[in-house]
Amino acid sequence: MLRQTLASCALATLAAVFCPAQAADTPKPAEKKGAPRDLVLKGDAKCTTCHDENDSPKVLAIGKTRHGVTADERAPTCTSCHGDSKKHETEAGTGDKKAPPADIGFGAKSKTPATERNAACLTCHQDGPRIHWQSGVHANRDLSCTSCHKIHAQDDAVRVKQAQAEVCFNCHKEQRAQVNRVSHHPIPEGKMTCSSCHDVHGDSPKQLTKISVNETCYSCHTEKRGPFVHNHEPVNEDCSICHQPHGTNIPALLKSRPPMLCVSCHGPSSHPSQPPALPVGTATLSANNTSRIMGTVARGCLNCHTNIHGGNSTQNNVTVERFRR
Repeated sequence: MLRQTLASCALATLAAVFCPAQAADTPKPAEKKGAPRDLVLKGDAKCTTCHDENDSPKVLAIGKTRHGVTADERAPTCTSCHGDSKKHETEAGTGDKKAPPADIGFGAKSKTPATERNAACLTCHQDGPRIHWQSGVHANRDLSCTSCHKIHAQDDAVRVKQAQAEVCFNCHKEQRAQVNRVSHHPIPEGKMTCSSCHDVHGDSPKQLTKISVNETCYSCHTEKRGPFVHNHEPVNEDCSICHQPHGTNIPALLKSRPPMLCVSCHGPSSHPSQPPALPVGTATLSANNTSRIMGTVARGCLNCHTNIHGGNSTQNNVTVERFRR
């Protein structure tokens, strides 16, 4: 019996050596599959078994964003934002029945209330410039963070200077038209963008980065800040009294051309130039070399009043307070 067993083993060995194809056909015991591995985020295996690189939208692109830096202990997981979604997980792909949505959906067609979607983001992003988000105008109009931000996108357009304005213009269409006028801030050129002046997460008036319009303007136009010896009151009050910051067809972002802009405040009773009109008589010069009947045809107030934002002249004469050079 022992000899027969040894002979059988020898024949099997020779067959494996000289007939490898036959040996390969011999069925092998099934290998035991291990647990699914995470693809991008820690603990994302339960989601990426279905939502892989072929999914649309490209959810795995989150691995190329700040949220996908697994070396950062603050990096979230899928469930940090979307919830456990137990029902979505168990019923996905079962027959013809459509899987229920995740606990918190962020897509354009999501039925999750904006407050719940924002709460998922504010769990981490409540501090710093976003601390007043809940009392801001965007939150009060039921906008969600994902109305502007694309969380899974490698390049979030709203964080790119050259592309941010187009995101804002989706709602602010009047400002789109103004920015494309002749005189405008260099937003189309990509040198600045909406967030250069506006804090969209804040609750200040007009959602500005500073506490007022003037303080925001002074961030760049420091030469207009003053204080001056002789201050022009509209300048102290609000730059937008004379200027349209998003753009106009008049130089220097003015709302209308001088002298029409100036005479909207300065009436003819206190100034020798009278309202814009054709001359009504022969020009005569008064004692201080000014004309009371020349009108303002082809003239601009800035020809004489050059320091219109404020003057520092200390000369003792009657023209000192008129913002002349």
